[in-house]
Amino acid sequence: MDLAALVADATSAGLSVSTAESLTGGMLAAAIVEIPGASGMFNGGVIAYQNSVKITALGVPEELLAETGAVNAQVACAMALGACRATGSRVGLSTTGVAGPDPHQGKEVGHVYLGVAFDGAAQAYEYHFGGDRAMIRQQATDEALALLQQVVNAAREQKL
Repeated sequence: MDLAALVADATSAGLSVSTAESLTGGMLAAAIVEIPGASGMFNGGVIAYQNSVKITALGVPEELLAETGAVNAQVACAMALGACRATGSRVGLSTTGVAGPDPHQGKEVGHVYLGVAFDGAAQAYEYHFGGDRAMIRQQATDEALALLQQVVNAAREQKL
């Protein structure tokens, strides 16, 4: 993926982007800000590794986390929406999942949800990645960037 083109396209489309990361621990935000000019489209990110941070910084309902655990589609959506609220962004990306080496709360290693929020609506995407901890986190980052590219493309085509 051409990240420089992604950043340029998001900027030219007038999109503001933020991240809410658990599984990736800042890798997604780091990949974006590595690109010169990212300040034209990236508002910021929240690393919400602990549930308490998901609740306080992102507004994920405590009841939802208690019922489903953190590795869940609804949690991914709530995180992405929370990133938008926290930073004033139109687009929010979130990552939550199990990087390993052991399963967590009944979820297998590599089970990942990515959330995408755009203008107040959110959708989650489920993945089952293979490999070690580093590979799973990298795959999640790469897929989140691919989802961002889809949002940017749609926004540019529809002039949103």
